[in-house]
Amino acid sequence: MRILLLQSDLRTCEGLIRYLRSRGHQVWESTQPTEVRAQWATLNPDLVFLDLHLPGEAWLETLRYLRQQHPQVRVILTSRYPDLQREMQARAFGVNNFLRHPFTPRWIALALRRAEGVGAATQPSTRLVQTQLHTGIRMPVRLKIVLPYLVLAFLFSLAAAYIVSRVVFESVQERFYNQLISVAQQAQNWLVGEEERLLGTLRLVANSEGIATALENQDAETLRLRLLPLAINTNEQIIALIDPQGLATLVLYRPEGSSAGLYQAVREDPTFQPANFVQKVLQGVVDAQGDKFAGTLVTPWGHYFFVSGPIYNAANQRVGAVVVGKSIPTLAREMREDLFGEITFYDFNGQPLSTTLFDAPSVQPLTLEQVAQVLVNQDQQTLIRTLNLGNLTYGEILRPWEARGGEDQGLIGIALPQAFVIRASQATRLQVMGLVIAAILLVILIGFYLANRITQPLVQLVQASTQVAQGNLEVKVNLPGNDELAVLGHAFNAMVAGLQEGSIYRDLLGRTVSPEVREQLRQTFTSGSLRLEGQEAIATVLMTDIRGFTTLSEHVEPARVLAWLNEYYDRLVPIIVEEGGVVNKFDGDALLAFFGILPRILSPKKSALAACRAAARMLLALEALNTARIARGDPPLVTGIGINTGGVIAGGLGARDRLHYTIIGDTVNTAQRIEALTRDLIEGSGALVSHTTYAALAEQVREFNLQPLGRHHVRGKQEPIEIYRLLPKSPLPPTPDLTL
Repeated sequence: MRILLLQSDLRTCEGLIRYLRSRGHQVWESTQPTEVRAQWATLNPDLVFLDLHLPGEAWLETLRYLRQQHPQVRVILTSRYPDLQREMQARAFGVNNFLRHPFTPRWIALALRRAEGVGAATQPSTRLVQTQLHTGIRMPVRLKIVLPYLVLAFLFSLAAAYIVSRVVFESVQERFYNQLISVAQQAQNWLVGEEERLLGTLRLVANSEGIATALENQDAETLRLRLLPLAINTNEQIIALIDPQGLATLVLYRPEGSSAGLYQAVREDPTFQPANFVQKVLQGVVDAQGDKFAGTLVTPWGHYFFVSGPIYNAANQRVGAVVVGKSIPTLAREMREDLFGEITFYDFNGQPLSTTLFDAPSVQPLTLEQVAQVLVNQDQQTLIRTLNLGNLTYGEILRPWEARGGEDQGLIGIALPQAFVIRASQATRLQVMGLVIAAILLVILIGFYLANRITQPLVQLVQASTQVAQGNLEVKVNLPGNDELAVLGHAFNAMVAGLQEGSIYRDLLGRTVSPEVREQLRQTFTSGSLRLEGQEAIATVLMTDIRGFTTLSEHVEPARVLAWLNEYYDRLVPIIVEEGGVVNKFDGDALLAFFGILPRILSPKKSALAACRAAARMLLALEALNTARIARGDPPLVTGIGINTGGVIAGGLGARDRLHYTIIGDTVNTAQRIEALTRDLIEGSGALVSHTTYAALAEQVREFNLQPLGRHHVRGKQEPIEIYRLLPKSPLPPTPDLTL
């Protein structure tokens, strides 16, 4: 992913940056929100780590910018300490993914999974709570008790090992050096064998029928057709056919890492013209080894080791040269696989050309003195140096890299991890090890016995706490005795009893207000605020009212009226909730609901779409309800629905000791006036939509049957407003996803 870190202190995020880059993500860091906005089109991140502690309101302005301008970007909020007030404000924007310092790999991975939608939720799931409870224990009490015993056992084992090493063990560093020298000799023999193998391929190509004639005629296509099967059969990396002027008529090469048989062809390539080992062949030079030569060359395809030889035609005239090569990284890799030693090739300046060591950037170059010592004294002495790579120490033997004819091509290093072979009598070794192991086991057994006696009650409390976190409030603990743990058990049982009582109150609150309002109240009181702060938003308001309900109620008993209303709301309220709306209040036969504020801020387009879908479904539900009422002899409930979109402010309204979460603003009043117009414009139940809602729907307006009714004056408005009648389509399309 493309990830942006917007943090107040980048030094505290070094571990987070290393983790993200080690997973292959592209990471940018910044401490300036304004600069990030200016360069947003260039960065275009998929995920933003936003610091809650940015100075002033910079974090909130940045979060508002992301939600309004780039809602598709995922956000993880970071913090060095809990800040419930800011976290509550972030949740109002629909951000529920928090990562606190220290940024350990476990919590970073968990936050990334939530950002990708794996286990994401507004509230932590039961499984997540259980995981946090278990992984939060860094140092169990049992380990704290056993640790002193382990330390004593460790010290005892160190003392025993020291005595044994002084008395019965001996170092075999010399054996290690002998082994290193043996591997180096095998490496030299391996290079000779590989050179012979390349020469075999060279002879096969040079003596193949038609190669000389095609090269003499500069027929690159015929050369390709005849050379390709040979290259595939021999699995060579590169084969080149060169004319007498040194220009490669055809080069067949297999890119590094590509599959066998996948060759690319290059024609009329001058890469080999300056190569000494090629010019010797073209000039007809013959030495004690013959007319074939070897050398290294940096090509456009990498650094290669080559062997070269002449090509003769039927008249025994030299018409060019053939070059067969293998890349130096491939040589190093294959040597390592065959010799079980780490291979490094160096140039004459001591710089590594290729290495199989796992920490290649840390390989120290050779000094010029070391290079000279190896080349000058190659027949008298051997140079061995020590390499420290990570947690491993290697011994590296350096030898000249000789090619055909004894010509030096550079240096080769063969490295083995240093190890010490301990030789002692079997009886002494068993006695010492048996004594150490018996002592350690005895100490550990005593420690675990005492730890279990102490920690068993704590384990019972941890298990009970986990069940409570999963929602089981029927659990109790029984810790006998009169110590601190017994007091802790009684306090735990009292806490669970309080939670049981709180769950009852919470259930009652959830039945008197909507779940979204209840959650907003919980977050506000958690932050220490006694009032719900006002929150401005563009929302869609839906108002319903039963026509003539007062007249219907005059001749009916109140109990029956209440039953009618409950049946009525049982049909309508679930529809509003399913479409993402919040029922704000019931006022007798009138209902007020809003869309696009809780549980998260939505765009006007999505809130308008949800409200219109709810209204269309409500009309269908009313039709079914009235059919049933008429069948049993009850009068139909004719309902008007008004919908309007605009700016509102949502928050707590009331006194310090009694609050009501509601929305206020001209948008609410206009929705009520539009609902009132249904009495004059529609016979029977119907829904009217304002022009602002119609405009907010944009292209989604095609989902509904909206009939324009012209402009109408409503009470409290000087200017007339455009009104549309909403008619349901049956069946309605599936409810879309209303997430940000």
